Amino acid sequence: MSSDEPVIFDELDAGAGKRIGRATLNAPKALNSLSMAMIERLQPKLAEWDADEQIVCIVIDGAGDKAFCAGGDIIQLYKGMSGEGDPDYPPRFFTEEYRLDYQIHTLKTPCITWGDGIVMGGGMGIFAGGGYKVVTEKARLAMPEITIGLFPDVGGTWFLNRLPGRTGLFLGLTGAHMNAGDAMFLGLADRYVASDHIESLLESLQSVEDWSRPHASVDNLLRRLEDGDRADCPASPVEQHFDTINRACDAGDLRGIEAGILRLADSEEKFLAKAAKGLASGCPMTAHLIYRQMTRGAHLSLREVFQRELKMAWHCCLHGDFQEGIRALLVDKDGEPKWRHASIAEVPEADIDEHFTPPWNGEHPLADLPVEAP
Repeated sequence: MSSDEPVIFDELDAGAGKRIGRATLNAPKALNSLSMAMIERLQPKLAEWDADEQIVCIVIDGAGDKAFCAGGDIIQLYKGMSGEGDPDYPPRFFTEEYRLDYQIHTLKTPCITWGDGIVMGGGMGIFAGGGYKVVTEKARLAMPEITIGLFPDVGGTWFLNRLPGRTGLFLGLTGAHMNAGDAMFLGLADRYVASDHIESLLESLQSVEDWSRPHASVDNLLRRLEDGDRADCPASPVEQHFDTINRACDAGDLRGIEAGILRLADSEEKFLAKAAKGLASGCPMTAHLIYRQMTRGAHLSLREVFQRELKMAWHCCLHGDFQEGIRALLVDKDGEPKWRHASIAEVPEADIDEHFTPPWNGEHPLADLPVEAP
């Protein structure tokens, strides 16, 4: 795909006047990191397709063979926070990103998200919204925000809280990477299909004879595609270590959970040891934000989740840790972030509380999200 457009839109003939809408995130050199330009193009096109009864299915994928979407374009966010760019850009980006994520979650039209390659951070927000989430053998998923001083946003409060046991809390606190087997075990993905079958998927969608029940047609088609590939799905480290993960997170407060996870640092299992390292080097404030968003967010509606996460993200842009995390990882690349607090134990309760209060004057920027349940 050689187009310079940030998103490539295509409509495929599905017979009898029906069409398949395909949206391809098109920044392969940047691992399809989500930009404001992408968001501004996706929002109206998805709305147009969802209102068109002749569009019977939407497919969202990423250009190139390395990533679906590796996250938000955080370098632009850094410039806005550091004074190098527009200071209004970060809050505007998060507002519109969350609006897009909610839009995808609430589409009436069947939507397939094709999780091939890296699916992380902001990419998880788009992927998780799909009604039919497909992973391939190359899928690498994560919510690694603890490494940059943010928190698992883009609806993470919603989808991490719905994972089995205490795995959602564990994955948020450690930023642990998952493979396709993990995604299938946890329910983060619905189907496993080989990466070279994307064209087969599109051709099969175009060949569906009866679109009177679009959701049933898409579900049946994906089931058939998966039948020949599922045996090749990689084993799940999360499933293998499920009991250990649950025991590590079985405590009544964050300090106890921290101790449980850090005890895994000496494990001979690389997955567990690396996860413990992720928490140990991560942002202390982020750990508190994750614990609170998870323990006090399970009852929230999807609309309420995005509205609360916007408060949190807005504050993260104001208080330094997020900017510092990006600096250490992607700007100076020294890998030595200087967090505001030296440890989880040293974070004042008042500093945590502040992240859950409105940082703006007047109406919530996402007050206009439709009330309809997903």
